[in-house]
Amino acid sequence: MDNLNLISTFAEFKELKNIDKSTMIGVLEDVFRHLLIKTYETDENFDVIINPEKGDLEIWRNRTIVEDGEVENPNQQISLTDARKIDPTYEVGEEVADEIKLADFGRRSVLSLRQNLASRIMELEKANLYEKYKDKVGEIITGEVYQVWKKEVLILDDEDNELVMPKAEQIPSDFFRKGDTIKAIVARVEMRNNSPLIVLSRTAPEFLERLFEMEVPEIYDGLITIKKIVRIPGERAKVAVESYDDRIDPVGACVGMKGSRIYSIVKELRNENIDVVNYTSNSQLMIQRALNPAKVSSIQLNEETKTAAVYLKPSEVSLAIGKGGLNIRLASMLTGYDLDVYREVEEEDVALDDFSDEIDQWIIDQLKSIGCDTAKSVLELSVEELAKRTDLEVETVDEVMRILKSEFE
Repeated sequence: MDNLNLISTFAEFKELKNIDKSTMIGVLEDVFRHLLIKTYETDENFDVIINPEKGDLEIWRNRTIVEDGEVENPNQQISLTDARKIDPTYEVGEEVADEIKLADFGRRSVLSLRQNLASRIMELEKANLYEKYKDKVGEIITGEVYQVWKKEVLILDDEDNELVMPKAEQIPSDFFRKGDTIKAIVARVEMRNNSPLIVLSRTAPEFLERLFEMEVPEIYDGLITIKKIVRIPGERAKVAVESYDDRIDPVGACVGMKGSRIYSIVKELRNENIDVVNYTSNSQLMIQRALNPAKVSSIQLNEETKTAAVYLKPSEVSLAIGKGGLNIRLASMLTGYDLDVYREVEEEDVALDDFSDEIDQWIIDQLKSIGCDTAKSVLELSVEELAKRTDLEVETVDEVMRILKSEFE
Protein backbone atom coordinates (compact mmCIF):
# COMPACT_ATOMS: atom_id res chain seq x y z
CA MET A 1 0.00 0.00 0.00
CA ASP A 2 2.90 2.33 0.72
CA ASN A 3 4.10 2.34 -2.87
CA LEU A 4 0.57 3.25 -4.03
CA ASN A 5 0.61 6.39 -1.88
CA LEU A 6 -2.78 5.81 -0.27
CA ILE A 7 -1.46 6.60 3.20
CA SER A 8 -1.56 10.32 2.37
CA THR A 9 -5.24 10.00 1.53
CA PHE A 10 -5.97 8.55 4.98
CA ALA A 11 -3.86 11.22 6.67
CA GLU A 12 -5.91 13.90 4.89
CA PHE A 13 -9.09 12.08 5.84
CA LYS A 14 -8.06 12.03 9.51
CA GLU A 15 -7.81 15.83 9.49
CA LEU A 16 -11.26 16.44 7.98
CA LYS A 17 -13.34 18.97 9.91
CA ASN A 18 -16.89 17.74 9.55
CA ILE A 19 -16.65 13.94 9.36
CA ASP A 20 -16.60 11.75 12.46
CA LYS A 21 -14.43 8.63 12.74
CA SER A 22 -17.19 6.05 12.35
CA THR A 23 -18.51 7.73 9.20
CA MET A 24 -14.98 7.94 7.84
CA ILE A 25 -14.37 4.21 8.38
CA GLY A 26 -17.74 3.39 6.79
CA VAL A 27 -16.93 5.39 3.66
CA LEU A 28 -13.47 3.85 3.33
CA GLU A 29 -14.82 0.33 3.71
CA ASP A 30 -17.62 1.03 1.24
CA VAL A 31 -15.19 2.34 -1.38
CA PHE A 32 -12.87 -0.66 -1.04
CA ARG A 33 -15.74 -3.16 -1.09
CA HIS A 34 -16.96 -1.50 -4.28
CA LEU A 35 -13.50 -2.20 -5.76
CA LEU A 36 -13.63 -5.81 -4.58
CA ILE A 37 -17.04 -6.39 -6.20
CA LYS A 38 -15.78 -4.81 -9.41
CA THR A 39 -12.68 -7.07 -9.39
CA TYR A 40 -13.98 -10.33 -7.92
CA GLU A 41 -17.76 -9.97 -8.52
CA THR A 42 -18.40 -10.35 -4.76
CA ASP A 43 -17.09 -9.00 -1.45
CA GLU A 44 -18.80 -11.52 0.82
CA ASN A 45 -15.67 -13.56 1.58
CA PHE A 46 -13.44 -10.51 2.20
CA ASP A 47 -12.56 -8.75 5.47
CA VAL A 48 -11.63 -5.08 5.18
CA ILE A 49 -9.71 -3.87 8.25
CA ILE A 50 -9.12 -0.12 8.59
CA ASN A 51 -7.08 1.79 11.16
CA PRO A 52 -7.59 5.47 10.25
CA GLU A 53 -5.37 6.68 13.10
CA LYS A 54 -2.30 5.14 11.48
CA GLY A 55 -3.55 5.13 7.92
CA ASP A 56 -3.45 1.31 7.82
CA LEU A 57 -5.63 -0.78 5.55
CA GLU A 58 -5.70 -4.57 5.24
CA ILE A 59 -7.83 -6.72 2.96
CA TRP A 60 -8.08 -10.43 3.73
CA ARG A 61 -9.69 -13.02 1.46
CA ASN A 62 -11.27 -16.08 3.05
CA ARG A 63 -11.25 -19.25 0.90
CA THR A 64 -12.30 -22.84 1.58
CA ILE A 65 -9.72 -25.59 1.06
CA VAL A 66 -10.75 -28.26 -1.49
CA GLU A 67 -9.01 -31.26 -3.01
CA ASP A 68 -6.57 -30.59 -5.81
CA GLY A 69 -8.38 -30.36 -9.14
CA GLU A 70 -11.75 -29.52 -7.56
CA VAL A 71 -11.35 -25.71 -7.50
CA GLU A 72 -14.41 -24.28 -9.27
CA ASN A 73 -14.16 -20.67 -8.08
CA PRO A 74 -10.56 -19.53 -7.41
CA ASN A 75 -11.87 -16.49 -5.53
CA GLN A 76 -13.73 -18.58 -2.96
CA GLN A 77 -11.79 -21.87 -3.06
CA ILE A 78 -8.13 -22.91 -2.84
CA SER A 79 -6.52 -26.27 -3.56
CA LEU A 80 -5.00 -28.25 -0.71
CA THR A 81 -1.55 -28.02 -2.28
CA ASP A 82 -1.70 -24.19 -2.53
CA ALA A 83 -3.07 -23.95 1.02
CA ARG A 84 -0.19 -26.04 2.41
CA LYS A 85 2.26 -23.62 0.80
CA ILE A 86 0.88 -21.08 3.26
CA ASP A 87 0.74 -23.49 6.21
CA PRO A 88 1.62 -27.22 5.95
CA THR A 89 -0.95 -28.16 8.62
CA TYR A 90 -4.03 -27.12 6.61
CA GLU A 91 -6.64 -29.80 5.77
CA VAL A 92 -9.56 -29.97 3.31
CA GLY A 93 -12.65 -28.09 4.53
CA GLU A 94 -10.73 -25.53 6.55
CA GLU A 95 -10.64 -21.83 5.67
CA VAL A 96 -7.55 -19.98 4.55
CA ALA A 97 -7.16 -16.22 4.96
CA ASP A 98 -4.65 -14.55 2.66
CA GLU A 99 -3.94 -10.85 2.39
CA ILE A 100 -4.77 -9.03 -0.83
CA LYS A 101 -2.24 -6.33 -1.69
CA LEU A 102 -3.56 -3.19 -3.32
CA ALA A 103 -0.97 -3.63 -6.05
CA ASP A 104 -2.86 -6.80 -7.08
CA PHE A 105 -5.79 -4.66 -8.24
CA GLY A 106 -3.73 -2.92 -10.90
CA ARG A 107 -2.73 0.70 -11.28
CA ARG A 108 -5.84 1.78 -13.16
CA SER A 109 -8.19 0.33 -10.53
CA VAL A 110 -6.25 2.00 -7.74
CA LEU A 111 -6.41 5.38 -9.47
CA SER A 112 -10.16 4.93 -9.91
CA LEU A 113 -10.41 4.04 -6.23
CA ARG A 114 -8.57 7.22 -5.22
CA GLN A 115 -10.88 9.35 -7.37
CA ASN A 116 -13.95 7.63 -5.96
CA LEU A 117 -12.66 8.10 -2.41
CA ALA A 118 -11.91 11.81 -2.97
CA SER A 119 -15.36 12.33 -4.50
CA ARG A 120 -17.12 10.61 -1.59
CA ILE A 121 -15.07 12.60 0.93
CA MET A 122 -16.00 15.87 -0.77
CA GLU A 123 -19.70 14.96 -0.89
CA LEU A 124 -19.67 14.04 2.81
CA GLU A 125 -17.85 17.24 3.70
CA LYS A 126 -20.43 19.33 1.87
CA ALA A 127 -23.38 17.46 3.35
CA ASN A 128 -22.03 17.64 6.88
CA LEU A 129 -21.15 21.33 6.54
CA TYR A 130 -24.69 22.01 5.28
CA GLU A 131 -26.24 20.14 8.23
CA LYS A 132 -23.93 21.79 10.73
CA TYR A 133 -24.81 25.32 9.67
CA LYS A 134 -28.46 24.54 9.00
CA ASP A 135 -28.73 23.97 12.77
CA LYS A 136 -26.93 27.28 13.42
CA VAL A 137 -29.32 29.55 11.49
CA GLY A 138 -30.14 32.51 13.73
CA GLU A 139 -27.03 32.05 15.88
CA ILE A 140 -24.13 34.48 16.21
CA ILE A 141 -20.77 33.24 15.03
CA THR A 142 -17.36 34.89 15.10
CA GLY A 143 -15.10 34.57 12.10
CA GLU A 144 -12.08 36.10 10.43
CA VAL A 145 -12.27 38.22 7.29
CA TYR A 146 -10.32 36.38 4.61
CA GLN A 147 -11.18 38.31 1.47
CA VAL A 148 -13.04 41.56 0.81
CA TRP A 149 -14.76 42.02 -2.53
CA LYS A 150 -17.03 44.72 -3.87
CA LYS A 151 -20.25 42.72 -3.49
CA GLU A 152 -19.42 40.44 -0.57
CA VAL A 153 -16.94 39.48 2.13
CA LEU A 154 -15.45 36.00 2.48
CA ILE A 155 -15.13 34.88 6.11
CA LEU A 156 -13.47 31.82 7.65
CA ASP A 157 -14.84 30.22 10.81
CA ASP A 158 -12.64 28.58 13.46
CA GLU A 159 -12.49 25.41 11.32
CA ASP A 160 -11.60 27.33 8.14
CA ASN A 161 -15.01 26.78 6.55
CA GLU A 162 -15.85 29.49 4.02
CA LEU A 163 -18.82 31.76 4.79
CA VAL A 164 -20.03 34.79 2.84
CA MET A 165 -21.65 38.07 3.81
CA PRO A 166 -23.18 39.94 0.84
CA LYS A 167 -23.13 43.74 0.74
CA ALA A 168 -26.89 43.82 1.43
CA GLU A 169 -26.30 41.98 4.73
CA GLN A 170 -23.66 44.46 5.89
CA ILE A 171 -24.33 47.61 7.92
CA PRO A 172 -23.78 50.55 5.53
CA SER A 173 -20.91 51.90 7.65
CA ASP A 174 -19.20 48.49 7.97
CA PHE A 175 -15.61 48.51 6.77
CA PHE A 176 -13.52 45.35 6.84
CA ARG A 177 -9.92 44.44 6.16
CA LYS A 178 -8.37 41.01 5.77
CA GLY A 179 -7.67 39.54 9.21
CA ASP A 180 -10.44 41.48 11.00
CA THR A 181 -12.56 39.55 13.50
CA ILE A 182 -16.25 39.82 12.69
CA LYS A 183 -19.51 38.96 14.45
CA ALA A 184 -22.64 38.09 12.49
CA ILE A 185 -25.57 35.70 12.54
CA VAL A 186 -26.09 32.79 10.20
CA ALA A 187 -28.93 34.16 8.05
CA ARG A 188 -29.50 31.19 5.75
CA VAL A 189 -27.86 28.09 4.30
CA GLU A 190 -28.43 27.15 0.68
CA MET A 191 -27.17 24.47 -1.69
CA ARG A 192 -25.76 26.14 -4.79
CA ASN A 193 -24.14 24.06 -7.55
CA ASN A 194 -24.19 21.10 -5.16
CA SER A 195 -22.14 23.05 -2.59
CA PRO A 196 -23.37 24.63 0.66
CA LEU A 197 -23.55 28.43 0.64
CA ILE A 198 -23.55 29.84 4.18
CA VAL A 199 -24.78 33.44 4.26
CA LEU A 200 -24.08 35.69 7.24
CA SER A 201 -25.90 38.90 8.16
CA ARG A 202 -25.33 41.92 10.39
CA THR A 203 -28.49 43.74 9.28
CA ALA A 204 -31.10 41.17 10.38
CA PRO A 205 -33.21 42.01 13.47
CA GLU A 206 -32.16 38.62 14.87
CA PHE A 207 -28.55 39.83 15.03
CA LEU A 208 -29.59 42.63 17.38
CA GLU A 209 -31.72 40.17 19.37
CA ARG A 210 -28.74 37.81 19.87
CA LEU A 211 -26.56 40.75 20.96
CA PHE A 212 -29.14 41.67 23.61
CA GLU A 213 -29.18 38.06 24.82
CA MET A 214 -25.39 38.18 25.18
CA GLU A 215 -25.36 41.50 27.07
CA VAL A 216 -28.54 41.26 29.19
CA PRO A 217 -28.63 38.20 31.50
CA GLU A 218 -32.35 38.73 32.22
CA ILE A 219 -33.13 38.19 28.52
CA TYR A 220 -30.90 35.13 28.30
CA ASP A 221 -32.58 33.70 31.44
CA GLY A 222 -36.08 34.40 30.09
CA LEU A 223 -37.07 36.97 32.73
CA ILE A 224 -37.36 39.61 29.99
CA THR A 225 -38.74 38.84 26.54
CA ILE A 226 -38.00 40.74 23.37
CA LYS A 227 -41.42 41.08 21.74
CA LYS A 228 -40.32 42.75 18.54
CA ILE A 229 -37.29 44.40 16.92
CA VAL A 230 -37.33 46.74 13.95
CA ARG A 231 -34.19 48.22 12.42
CA ILE A 232 -32.88 50.54 9.80
CA PRO A 233 -29.36 49.13 9.97
CA GLY A 234 -26.65 51.54 10.99
CA GLU A 235 -29.17 54.31 11.67
CA ARG A 236 -31.77 53.44 14.28
CA ALA A 237 -33.58 50.53 15.90
CA LYS A 238 -36.55 50.12 18.22
CA VAL A 239 -36.84 47.19 20.60
CA ALA A 240 -40.07 46.33 22.46
CA VAL A 241 -39.40 44.39 25.67
CA GLU A 242 -41.63 42.87 28.33
CA SER A 243 -40.87 41.59 31.83
CA TYR A 244 -42.63 38.65 33.50
CA ASP A 245 -41.42 39.83 36.90
CA ASP A 246 -42.99 43.03 38.24
CA ARG A 247 -39.82 43.74 40.20
CA ILE A 248 -37.76 44.01 36.99
CA ASP A 249 -37.84 47.14 34.86
CA PRO A 250 -37.28 45.69 31.37
CA VAL A 251 -36.12 48.96 29.80
CA GLY A 252 -33.74 49.74 32.66
CA ALA A 253 -32.32 46.22 32.61
CA CYS A 254 -31.65 46.39 28.87
CA VAL A 255 -30.01 49.80 28.99
CA GLY A 256 -27.98 49.07 32.13
CA MET A 257 -26.43 51.41 34.65
CA LYS A 258 -25.51 54.61 32.79
CA GLY A 259 -26.11 52.76 29.51
CA SER A 260 -23.37 50.21 30.22
CA ARG A 261 -25.18 47.24 28.69
CA ILE A 262 -26.46 48.89 25.58
CA TYR A 263 -23.17 50.70 24.88
CA SER A 264 -21.36 47.61 23.60
CA ILE A 265 -24.35 46.73 21.37
CA VAL A 266 -24.42 50.24 19.89
CA LYS A 267 -20.67 50.04 19.30
CA GLU A 268 -20.96 46.66 17.55
CA LEU A 269 -23.69 48.10 15.30
CA ARG A 270 -21.54 51.07 14.23
CA ASN A 271 -23.29 53.58 16.54
CA GLU A 272 -26.81 52.57 15.55
CA ASN A 273 -29.23 54.41 17.88
CA ILE A 274 -31.35 51.96 19.86
CA ASP A 275 -34.67 52.88 21.51
CA VAL A 276 -35.85 50.33 24.07
CA VAL A 277 -39.58 50.61 24.86
CA ASN A 278 -41.85 48.81 27.29
CA TYR A 279 -44.23 46.57 25.37
CA THR A 280 -47.99 46.82 25.92
CA SER A 281 -50.99 45.26 24.15
CA ASN A 282 -52.75 48.65 24.39
CA SER A 283 -52.34 49.98 20.85
CA GLN A 284 -52.70 53.65 21.73
CA LEU A 285 -50.15 53.43 24.53
CA MET A 286 -47.80 51.39 22.36
CA ILE A 287 -47.92 54.05 19.64
CA GLN A 288 -47.15 56.74 22.21
CA ARG A 289 -44.15 54.78 23.46
CA ALA A 290 -42.98 53.94 19.94
CA LEU A 291 -42.94 57.64 18.97
CA ASN A 292 -40.68 58.50 21.89
CA PRO A 293 -39.10 61.05 22.46
CA ALA A 294 -42.09 62.99 21.03
CA LYS A 295 -45.00 63.67 23.39
CA VAL A 296 -48.31 62.66 21.79
CA SER A 297 -51.42 64.75 22.51
CA SER A 298 -54.05 62.36 21.15
CA ILE A 299 -54.48 59.38 18.80
CA GLN A 300 -57.38 58.30 16.59
CA LEU A 301 -57.17 54.61 15.63
CA ASN A 302 -58.81 52.83 12.72
CA GLU A 303 -58.55 49.11 13.42
CA GLU A 304 -59.98 48.09 10.05
CA THR A 305 -57.36 49.89 7.99
CA LYS A 306 -54.66 49.63 10.67
CA THR A 307 -54.04 53.36 10.49
CA ALA A 308 -53.64 55.93 13.25
CA ALA A 309 -53.91 59.71 13.19
CA VAL A 310 -51.46 61.07 15.75
CA TYR A 311 -51.91 64.63 16.98
CA LEU A 312 -49.01 66.50 18.51
CA LYS A 313 -48.12 70.02 19.44
CA PRO A 314 -46.24 71.79 16.63
CA SER A 315 -43.01 71.68 18.61
CA GLU A 316 -43.26 67.86 18.93
CA VAL A 317 -43.91 67.04 15.26
CA SER A 318 -40.27 67.05 14.15
CA LEU A 319 -39.33 64.77 17.07
CA ALA A 320 -42.07 62.31 16.12
CA ILE A 321 -40.97 62.20 12.49
CA GLY A 322 -37.26 62.08 13.29
CA LYS A 323 -34.27 62.67 11.05
CA GLY A 324 -35.13 61.56 7.53
CA GLY A 325 -38.45 60.18 8.80
CA LEU A 326 -36.66 57.34 10.64
CA ASN A 327 -38.55 57.62 13.93
CA ILE A 328 -42.04 57.47 12.45
CA ARG A 329 -41.06 54.70 10.00
CA LEU A 330 -39.71 52.54 12.81
CA ALA A 331 -42.71 53.35 15.04
CA SER A 332 -45.04 52.19 12.23
CA MET A 333 -43.02 48.98 11.81
CA LEU A 334 -43.01 48.33 15.56
CA THR A 335 -46.73 48.92 16.16
CA GLY A 336 -48.09 47.56 12.88
CA TYR A 337 -50.05 50.76 12.26
CA ASP A 338 -49.63 53.20 9.38
CA LEU A 339 -49.05 56.42 11.33
CA ASP A 340 -50.03 59.89 10.10
CA VAL A 341 -48.82 62.86 12.12
CA TYR A 342 -50.94 66.01 12.47
CA ARG A 343 -50.22 69.29 14.16
CA GLU A 344 -52.64 70.04 16.96
CA VAL A 345 -54.36 73.34 16.04
CA GLU A 346 -54.31 75.72 18.97
CA GLU A 347 -56.56 78.75 19.00
CA GLU A 348 -54.45 81.83 19.39
CA ASP A 349 -55.21 84.13 22.28
CA VAL A 350 -56.11 87.79 21.63
CA ALA A 351 -55.00 90.76 23.71
CA LEU A 352 -57.85 92.73 25.38
CA ASP A 353 -56.55 95.98 23.87
CA ASP A 354 -57.52 94.59 20.45
CA PHE A 355 -61.20 94.89 21.53
CA SER A 356 -60.99 98.65 22.30
CA ASP A 357 -63.41 99.42 19.45
CA GLU A 358 -66.09 97.24 21.09
CA ILE A 359 -65.25 97.53 24.81
CA ASP A 360 -64.66 100.80 26.64
CA GLN A 361 -61.07 101.37 27.66
CA TRP A 362 -61.94 101.84 31.33
CA ILE A 363 -63.53 98.35 31.35
CA ILE A 364 -60.41 96.88 29.74
CA ASP A 365 -58.30 98.64 32.38
CA GLN A 366 -60.45 97.13 35.15
CA LEU A 367 -59.94 93.65 33.75
CA LYS A 368 -56.21 94.19 33.29
CA SER A 369 -55.95 95.34 36.89
CA ILE A 370 -56.84 91.82 38.07
CA GLY A 371 -54.31 90.18 35.68
CA CYS A 372 -56.67 89.50 32.76
CA ASP A 373 -54.96 91.02 29.75
CA THR A 374 -56.10 88.52 27.10
CA ALA A 375 -59.50 87.30 25.94
CA LYS A 376 -58.90 83.69 27.11
CA SER A 377 -57.74 84.79 30.56
CA VAL A 378 -61.11 86.57 30.98
CA LEU A 379 -63.15 83.66 29.60
CA GLU A 380 -61.50 81.25 32.06
CA LEU A 381 -63.24 83.08 34.95
CA SER A 382 -66.95 83.07 35.78
CA VAL A 383 -69.19 86.17 35.49
CA GLU A 384 -69.68 86.25 39.24
CA GLU A 385 -65.95 86.09 39.97
CA LEU A 386 -65.18 88.86 37.49
CA ALA A 387 -67.90 91.11 38.93
CA LYS A 388 -66.65 90.42 42.44
CA ARG A 389 -62.99 91.12 41.68
CA THR A 390 -63.68 94.29 39.64
CA ASP A 391 -66.03 97.27 40.04
CA LEU A 392 -68.01 96.12 37.01
CA GLU A 393 -71.73 95.35 36.97
CA VAL A 394 -72.84 91.79 36.16
CA GLU A 395 -74.62 93.06 33.04
CA THR A 396 -71.38 94.71 31.87
CA VAL A 397 -69.41 91.54 32.46
CA ASP A 398 -72.04 89.53 30.56
CA GLU A 399 -71.68 91.85 27.57
CA VAL A 400 -67.88 91.62 27.69
CA MET A 401 -68.06 87.81 27.81
CA ARG A 402 -70.40 87.77 24.81
CA ILE A 403 -68.02 89.94 22.76
CA LEU A 404 -64.98 87.84 23.66
CA LYS A 405 -66.71 84.49 23.00
CA SER A 406 -67.81 85.62 19.55
CA GLU A 407 -64.14 86.04 18.66
CA PHE A 408 -63.53 82.29 18.95
CA GLU A 409 -66.76 81.03 17.40
